[in-house]
Amino acid sequence: MLLASALVLGAYLLGSVSTAILVCRLAGLPDPRSQGSGNPGATNVLRTGRKGAAIITLLGDLLKGLVPVLVAHALGLEPAWIAAVALAAFLGHLFPVYHGFRGGKGVATALGVILGIQAWVGLAALATWLIVAAISRISSLSALTAATLTPVYMYLLTGERWYEAAGVVLAGFIYWRHRANIRRLLRGEEPKIGKG
Repeated sequence: MLLASALVLGAYLLGSVSTAILVCRLAGLPDPRSQGSGNPGATNVLRTGRKGAAIITLLGDLLKGLVPVLVAHALGLEPAWIAAVALAAFLGHLFPVYHGFRGGKGVATALGVILGIQAWVGLAALATWLIVAAISRISSLSALTAATLTPVYMYLLTGERWYEAAGVVLAGFIYWRHRANIRRLLRGEEPKIGKG
């Protein structure tokens, strides 16, 4: 119990590390919060014109979700604790203690924790994002569709209620963090990938 609780706390603290802010500071780039939506994420790092920095940010955000969940699996924790670790890492990204609890939208970190929970679920979510992105060319729509289907994938591929519940929570927060995007989608004003 103590070890599991410590891992949950550690996952939140790791999730709170803003890869975007760290990468931009090390690369001498503008603060990503001064770009686009103001969220510290790979999309706003990409707006600085540095694709390499954006890729590093994306991978860092994914890994800070993936690693704690893999550690939880390696320690043989029960599914309830694994789900708690996953959510802690994800919520750390959304509400980082180091940055006034103002974080990113959580899509890459969510993918990391989902891959950690069950690789096939993560790959299914990623495939959903890629398919919708290829058809619509709209990143937010791709993320929202993948988030919507993640609890379904959890149900079909794991049959574990704690993982299904975690999928629902992840989807709910991703929808909440994309509420401005949803309004633009409804108005037909959401920019396509590579534009706006």
